Amino acid sequence: MAAPLTLVLVLAVTIRAVLFRSSLAELISERVEVVSPLNAWKRVVEGLALLDLGVSPYSGDVFHETPLIIYLFHFVVDYAEIVFMIADGITAVCLYLAVQNYNKNVFRKQKYALEADRYPHDCLELMRSPREMHYIPLKVAMFYLLNPFTILSCVAKSTCGLNNAVIALFILSTLKGSALLSAIFLALATYQSIYPLTLFAPALLFLLQRLYIPVNLCRSSFWFFTLQYAFMFVGSLVVIVCLSFFLLGSWDFIPSVYGFILSVPDLTPNIGLFWYFFAEMFEHFRFFFICVFQINIFFYTIPLSIKLKEHPVFLIFMQIAIISIFKSYPTVGDIALYMAFLPAWSHLYRFLRNIFLVSCVLLACSALFPVLWHLWIYAGSANSNFYYAITLLFNVGQILLVSDYFYAYLRREHHLSQGLYLRRKDGSEATLVLK
Repeated sequence: MAAPLTLVLVLAVTIRAVLFRSSLAELISERVEVVSPLNAWKRVVEGLALLDLGVSPYSGDVFHETPLIIYLFHFVVDYAEIVFMIADGITAVCLYLAVQNYNKNVFRKQKYALEADRYPHDCLELMRSPREMHYIPLKVAMFYLLNPFTILSCVAKSTCGLNNAVIALFILSTLKGSALLSAIFLALATYQSIYPLTLFAPALLFLLQRLYIPVNLCRSSFWFFTLQYAFMFVGSLVVIVCLSFFLLGSWDFIPSVYGFILSVPDLTPNIGLFWYFFAEMFEHFRFFFICVFQINIFFYTIPLSIKLKEHPVFLIFMQIAIISIFKSYPTVGDIALYMAFLPAWSHLYRFLRNIFLVSCVLLACSALFPVLWHLWIYAGSANSNFYYAITLLFNVGQILLVSDYFYAYLRREHHLSQGLYLRRKDGSEATLVLK
């Protein structure tokens, strides 16, 4: 599989290099769907200019990236295009290896379950074959590298691509069973944008199952490993934050980065749900609704962790999708990361209910974003309501997509335990209703 992956990487780099040298690069870097006030390249350039003048990049209200990002580009700013292409390549390779490792584990568990005769006999058609699973890692890498959302994000030099690379490294290290590397990369991802903190739960669940469940796990061992992993995560996060302080010489980056993410002061239009709502909000109610919107992202972690405690990899997918939908400054690069996992759930297609409708909605909204932006900003024949309406529909489409996969996953698991063709006591066919 190394040759096809190399070919995909070469094709992806070629597409990006051509776009970098085209007249479209500047246009793409200005699109509000592709960049946000948090990760726009022009803001990184402004921060670098202030740093070169001996002024704190956080002294104004322009730069909101983390200190490690600005010091990285302080040394490699002339090679920024290469850095972003390498970041996309790292993300794709990590996802490829992670899904490959996940498929091996799934096939091994399926083989043991079949040998132990744990599945009903009418569920054999739900079993995953090696032939079917062989090309899934390559499809995942292709879905990421050749996704127009990923390409646009890379050409715009959005730092979202670097965040995706860190999250992909976290996923790979977790699925490989390396608790230390998993904690370090999770801390780095949390340091970048806070929201990956919700990935702590699925990572812990996976590592507990991988490392301890095969052995008889006592309660003391469970809590010992949980505290150990939490200590590694918090310790790594403290070290990274302290390193940022020593590089910068002040704590100015904390309100400028994390305060900016949580308080959402910049209401520049984007594909998220925050900007229009808080532009219309009375100041008296702003703090309350900011708390409600921000807690919304973290709220789903506990119920999903309880429901999917035996399926932590799918839980990781769900959490990444929730972050990309509900974060304060989302871009299409965030969406590309969780969409890359869709080929890994190809065995769920038979249980999806709205996939055609949702696909049409997402494609139509993606095409209408620039159209309605032009009508609002340039032609003056529309207003912000038009653009926010298509934004709202786009996010509804994402929610339907994720919830449809969630339903399909639960339904397949139910059939694997209860049988594919359910019957009532009188022998008639039963209808499955999941609540």
